[in-house]
Amino acid sequence: MPDLIDDIISLAKRRGIAFQSSEIYGGLRSSWDYGPLGVELRRNIRAAWWRSMVQLRDDVVGLEAAIIMSPLVWEASGHVAGFSDPLVECGNCHRRYRADHLQHDEAGAAKCPSCGASSFGEAKQFNLMFKTQMGPVEDEGAIAYLRPETAQGMFVDFTTVQTVARRKLPFGIAQIGKSFRNEITPGNFIFRTREFEQMEMEFFVKPGTDDEWFERWKEHRMAWCLDLGLSKDRLRFHDHEPDELAHYAKTATDIEYAFPFGWSELEGIHNRTDFDLSAHQQASGQDLSYFEQETEERYLPYVVETAIGLDRMLLACLCDAYRVEEAPTAKGDTDKRTVLGLDRSLAPIKVAVLPLSRKDTLVPEARRIHALVKTEWMTQYDDAGAIGRRYRRQDEVGTPFCVTVDFDTLEDAQVTVRERDTMSQDRLPAGNLVAYLKERL
Repeated sequence: MPDLIDDIISLAKRRGIAFQSSEIYGGLRSSWDYGPLGVELRRNIRAAWWRSMVQLRDDVVGLEAAIIMSPLVWEASGHVAGFSDPLVECGNCHRRYRADHLQHDEAGAAKCPSCGASSFGEAKQFNLMFKTQMGPVEDEGAIAYLRPETAQGMFVDFTTVQTVARRKLPFGIAQIGKSFRNEITPGNFIFRTREFEQMEMEFFVKPGTDDEWFERWKEHRMAWCLDLGLSKDRLRFHDHEPDELAHYAKTATDIEYAFPFGWSELEGIHNRTDFDLSAHQQASGQDLSYFEQETEERYLPYVVETAIGLDRMLLACLCDAYRVEEAPTAKGDTDKRTVLGLDRSLAPIKVAVLPLSRKDTLVPEARRIHALVKTEWMTQYDDAGAIGRRYRRQDEVGTPFCVTVDFDTLEDAQVTVRERDTMSQDRLPAGNLVAYLKERL
């Protein structure tokens, strides 16, 4: 399993999914750029999340809050005072690590991952927020922060969104956006980074109904992961024990995925009670309560939160979909093909058009068919190399269907469609191609 993450990193770089940022300058640790295929995969994951959380529901609306908010927001939320990790420094090599991430020997002594020494000083709290300056003068009054989570924008905008969207409780606010955390020990490719994208939803409910909604959202979010093709045996719930709960949470659970480096959090579901609305109401002096007309009650809603990292979901999809298949050939040796068996809704390229050769007689018809399908889906035109090699290239990036235009096409106006997983081939009229693909994509 540890080798799997190396294989995926190699594939991601080779095929333009994700690669080291600023690489010509030696790179920047835990900073990754997404290439042409990575961009499409990310767009498809976002679209799947938004469709499930907003488009198909009548009780959730969207928001895009600013990344840089008033620093008073982060003071009220507790991030300025308490958003920190325990940091220790090795007395031998002077490298710094999170104290709770260190391995210990049989005697209970922490071991330095770099030099193996056990000479750590006392742990100190390290605030994870990125601090910046606003305006031309660098003084205390100009301090601002890059947001460490998208959630607070949904809390401070709760009353405005509820009013303009004319929603009654229960209802939710969903948001997709960048967050920033100055992680002490980022790593495992795109799993833990300092700049990442979150897909979060805050669901506002009447106090007393929060436990029921918490359970409902647990099941909904697990179902979404399964619907996108993640293996059931690689997913599990991890309910937080009292000593694991965040300071704002009444109850919490993680959807964990069995990554190559072990079971780790993929998504968090939290019952945040009225912690955030209460804190912002007190700090701002603004009334953030909700008036229920039917019962003539006024109260601060409780909140059930679902939060998943786009980068982590992308990594889970790659880990789950990656496989290497072996099959005997007619010559008696073994043929290998690498397949990214992504759910068809997530595949970066849906259809590849492959002319059998680059001869002038085939190219115009192949280009015509490519123009036909690319109005419907993200497609790729590939005429470089042997047809078998081109099939392998498309298998490796998860393309569900390859359309081959051959010399018979010029005579019978038919094309061959090859399916990624089974490698089965269908011959059909080119005029039926779009309808054929629509039934399967």
